[in-house]
Amino acid sequence: MARKPKPAPGLPTKKQILEFIEQSESVAGKREIARAFGLKGQEKIKLKAILKDMADEGLIDGKKTAYHRMGGVPKVTVLRVLDIEDGEPIAIPDNWSPDDATPPPRLRVIEKRGKGPALKKGDRVLARTEETRTGWRAHPMKKLAVRTDQVLGVVETDKTGKSWLSPTDKRIRHSSPISDLNGAEAGQLVLAEHTGTSPRSGVKVTQVLGDPLAPRAFSLIAIHKHGIPFTFPEEVLEEAELAAKLPLSPETREDLRHLPILAIDPPDARDHDDAIWAEPDGEGGFRAIIAIADVSFYVRPGSAIDKEARKRGNSAYFPDRVVPMLPEVLSADVCSLRSGEDRAAMACHLTIDGVGKITGWRFTRALVRIAEFIAYENAQARIDAGNADENLQNLWACWRALEKARDDRDPLALELPERRVVLDEKGRIAEIAVRERLDAHRVVEDFMIAANVAAAKALESKAAPVVYRLHETPGREKLVALKDYMATFGRNLALGQVITPGLFNRMLKDVTDESEKALVMEAVLRSQTQAYYGPQKLGHFGLALASYAHFTSPIRRYADLLVHRALVDAFGQEQPAPPKGKIPRGSGLSERDREDLGRISEAISDTERRAMAAERETIDRYVAAWLSARIGEVFETRITGVQKFGFFATIIGLGGDGLVPVSTLGAERFEYDEKSQTLEGNESGTRYAPGDRLRLRLAEANPLTGALKFELESGGGSRIEPRGRKLPLKRKGKHLAGKRGRPGNIRHQGRRR
Repeated sequence: MARKPKPAPGLPTKKQILEFIEQSESVAGKREIARAFGLKGQEKIKLKAILKDMADEGLIDGKKTAYHRMGGVPKVTVLRVLDIEDGEPIAIPDNWSPDDATPPPRLRVIEKRGKGPALKKGDRVLARTEETRTGWRAHPMKKLAVRTDQVLGVVETDKTGKSWLSPTDKRIRHSSPISDLNGAEAGQLVLAEHTGTSPRSGVKVTQVLGDPLAPRAFSLIAIHKHGIPFTFPEEVLEEAELAAKLPLSPETREDLRHLPILAIDPPDARDHDDAIWAEPDGEGGFRAIIAIADVSFYVRPGSAIDKEARKRGNSAYFPDRVVPMLPEVLSADVCSLRSGEDRAAMACHLTIDGVGKITGWRFTRALVRIAEFIAYENAQARIDAGNADENLQNLWACWRALEKARDDRDPLALELPERRVVLDEKGRIAEIAVRERLDAHRVVEDFMIAANVAAAKALESKAAPVVYRLHETPGREKLVALKDYMATFGRNLALGQVITPGLFNRMLKDVTDESEKALVMEAVLRSQTQAYYGPQKLGHFGLALASYAHFTSPIRRYADLLVHRALVDAFGQEQPAPPKGKIPRGSGLSERDREDLGRISEAISDTERRAMAAERETIDRYVAAWLSARIGEVFETRITGVQKFGFFATIIGLGGDGLVPVSTLGAERFEYDEKSQTLEGNESGTRYAPGDRLRLRLAEANPLTGALKFELESGGGSRIEPRGRKLPLKRKGKHLAGKRGRPGNIRHQGRRR
């Protein structure tokens, strides 16, 4: 076979990258693309941005280690045999990501005769794939075990007495017949698995979970859907009990028990990672200590606890429970910085000048005794009332200096509301409200940011490995979309300049109307890239920081634990080894992690996204449950998104996105304008656009899926807040002569900015 010509060196175009991926006979990841085009240094960073843009544009799919054309098939992937045609297996990708309207490609599997039994329908194989003139082909590499996917749903019974599984995932549109109830009854939440290879095939119940609307069920649904481990193996629990008994020696740690270090946390905090202390240095600046739980002392690399923590990646927090990264004896007890009790800590000592610049730092393993736990609200109340003690006043004074430094950096200032679900003692919803943002929150946040920066710089000073928290500059495609969107408000976003957080802040500052500002904030947020973990120093755009690592929450984030271990190594902070036994002796980085931080960084970035999705969906289910008793009520809403099939709106002050289908807007045809993101009636001229405020009636609220559906209050709906100039009504005689209230009659038009 003739070798394909090697691409010319230099930064490739998107077309050249796509051609390389399609023509490559092996996996084509970022590394292979960079090597093919001879890219080095800054060119590799630019390549990463190009690949991100291509993924956003829908040109390519996959991960950085293996890209493929969108709609195509990865070079190496898992296939499921769908059928046998003319003695040859026909397979499809086991996990097909495009939407339901795009059928999965069919691949003809080329088996090597004499290499094991022939493949049969339902078999799964790891295979190399190639696209030929006659279609896709696959070459099996390894036969895999048949997968039995777990499905979460509610048992329903039809009029004939037949049982069906109604899925809790709103993306699954069809119920499945139940072949084996396994003791489950109608109305119960169950786990089931498919008995065949088709999603439409029957299922059998494997576990009965109980009442789907009972307290604690909503988080359980999300936990099962996203595959979050929520029970600890016995081996891990036993090892945690042993680790909890490790002795703390004041002789081998810096003794800080004499300092009045304070822990400021939510009143219902389940664990306490951090505590802070500060005092004036007599020269216009401050000395500060950020004490962080020394989890690395108890969780050693290679231990059973460590392996389980790596798998979880982080804790997941729900209104009714926490799924911790570490067993409770560690996360809620021994590692948690409780007031009045001796605790192991990693202490970050900072010297801060009068304008908030960090002029010095050092890290030690310490012994601390927290003087007091204070809830955010109580700390704020003491400061506001003027009766705060000296310790609290010193913290606020030091924060004012840090605040000056933050203002000089000008980080991205997006104040987005956070929903808070309050439950009563029986686990029922007592209140859903927007969480208040206090100065006390900012105080703790800025101390934590300072410690995170110091940790990253400390490791850099020793040329040690760093797991950075990365947030890259927005990609051009998203910026162009934001520019087009801002133009609909009559505002200009100039892209011919260096993009900084300050650019967005100035844009927001120019918006004086509060409702418009909220809309612009949401648009700016959508334009941002997603933060992640990685071993390369790429900076944190949102915080306007060149060096940033997560150091302050090792109880609930594995990334922070890795940073602690790196600090232990870099600064010779290893404690005396525990006695030989089940607990490993070293507490620094393992050789495995030291050699390839990229692998574990990618894994914990994935688990973070998994937990965020589960937490968000659980809140949506609680909101839907809260609203299910208010069907038919009219709410003030704001349109958050528009598509050709309808628009989404959220209840102001409460949240909970719901759909208004275009089919319910009236008899006339509504045209969708993708650029302005609007729906416009072709006869009445009625427009619906993001940011419009409407009075909408709640039509449906499904607590099991978290889905809401709205409808217009009456006729064309009531506009609360028109947008922009008023457009002339389009009057046509046949509509003026229609019956009162008939769909399609003249409606008040929305304005747009």
